[in-house]
Amino acid sequence: MNKVDKPDAFDLEALRRKPALNADGTTSSEPKAEVSALARQIASQYAVANYSPSIVIGQLRFLEFFSLFAIALAANYFMALEPGPHFVLSAVSGFGGALLALAFMQASDCYHVSILRTPMRSIARVLISWTVAVALTSLATLLFGDFDVKYPSTLTVWFVVGGAFLVIERNLIGFAIRRWGRNGVMERRAVIVGGGKPAKDLIRALEQQPENDIRICGIFDDRNSQRSPDVVAGYPKLGTVAELVEFARLAHIDMLIISLPLSAEARIMELLRMLWVLPVDVRLAAHSNNLRFRPRSYSHVGAVPLLDILDKPIRDWDSVAKRAFDIVFSLLALVLLWPVFIGTAIAVKTTSKGPVFFVQKRHGFNNEVINVLKFRSMYTEMSDPTAKNAVTKNDPRVTKVGRFIRKTSIDELPQIFNVLRGDLSLVGPRPHAVLGQTRDKTYGEIVEGYFARHRVKPGVTGWAQINGWRGEIDTDEKIKFRTAFDLYYIENWSLWFDLKILFLTPIKLLNTENAY
Repeated sequence: MNKVDKPDAFDLEALRRKPALNADGTTSSEPKAEVSALARQIASQYAVANYSPSIVIGQLRFLEFFSLFAIALAANYFMALEPGPHFVLSAVSGFGGALLALAFMQASDCYHVSILRTPMRSIARVLISWTVAVALTSLATLLFGDFDVKYPSTLTVWFVVGGAFLVIERNLIGFAIRRWGRNGVMERRAVIVGGGKPAKDLIRALEQQPENDIRICGIFDDRNSQRSPDVVAGYPKLGTVAELVEFARLAHIDMLIISLPLSAEARIMELLRMLWVLPVDVRLAAHSNNLRFRPRSYSHVGAVPLLDILDKPIRDWDSVAKRAFDIVFSLLALVLLWPVFIGTAIAVKTTSKGPVFFVQKRHGFNNEVINVLKFRSMYTEMSDPTAKNAVTKNDPRVTKVGRFIRKTSIDELPQIFNVLRGDLSLVGPRPHAVLGQTRDKTYGEIVEGYFARHRVKPGVTGWAQINGWRGEIDTDEKIKFRTAFDLYYIENWSLWFDLKILFLTPIKLLNTENAY
């Protein structure tokens, strides 16, 4: 291999350009294979999403901060001679003390899953952090504040009750984490790609790590039983790499670890072309390779290094922030647009026979099929739930009201309810119909990597739409450009990006050139 600074040396753009080989040697935009009965059974065990360690630790920080702050306010209320006049000082000192406690516990490595799992081993660090935080807060208050006569008693109560709370709470959290670990609720679920001795060495190395939070769900390898045993280090080989794509959609998998030497660059590239469409972390086992990249290119499980190839987009707290964004702005939209909803429903119902709403099956996150709501814009007897035949200009299937609401995208407004339900996001790649196609080709056959746009939730509006790529898809170029804009959005997502798209949408909808 040539000298490399980052994993980007695996030319990820090439993944979008070159077709992937299926297990049968054919090519397509997405490898498709039926998983075995054993793989399907194991996938069913991981059908429920697990707790992200990052989310749990973040929630713990919030819990400890607000609890210590609340204890400070309660101590002032019950202990001070005049709680009212000293409320502001108590609130400021309580806020500062709780914040300092969190900072010191963070600096003392008290917020790692391995530490939380056995709390009594680290309880001294927790209590020392709390003691230092209270001492600094009380010193600042005594020097600069107008404190109550009974402030020393108030401070003592805050310190003792806060310390007792941390001890009890940390032990309860430790019990919960150990239980979640046994039940598979809080862990990172991984699949090994590639079998034989490299996979066996990797599994043994992971099992020896005391801080290992990886649960190996199985092994997938294209090689036959003679070259790759059916069981490696106690874990079954569940199928080929093509079957892994389907398995990862049946199970909630967090990570794919490719167990191949870096010298097998051609094979690694071939695997990545097949796997990059999945919303998971893709890592390359690096424990047995002598070649080393820069430290920021690696993540570690204990002492086992993994080369970071691809990251799951919009993960952990980013996903929480995006979900909060969706709920807030969806509710705001309902408050502002309810007259439009009512007026459109009346217009649809009184001008043509049939229901007000039209339900269509479309591809959602991770290729799951979801039911998307729209105002009905076609005559009921001519409707096309599969969207196999795209709507064209002057399409006789579209009602007079339908033409107007389609041009103005009012027909899409009921999808706000899909957002509140969690099927869609306000901003993201538009959800296409399951059988959507251009002429005689499905979108997946036209665009290599098309299904990578399903690594995030689809949206009511998106980057492609405000750049003019909306309406009829009657040429290969249109779906290619849409997909390119969707992938750009996924790779450059931020809340500010979402906000920009959301506020530009009403302006860009004034251009109805391609909307029929």
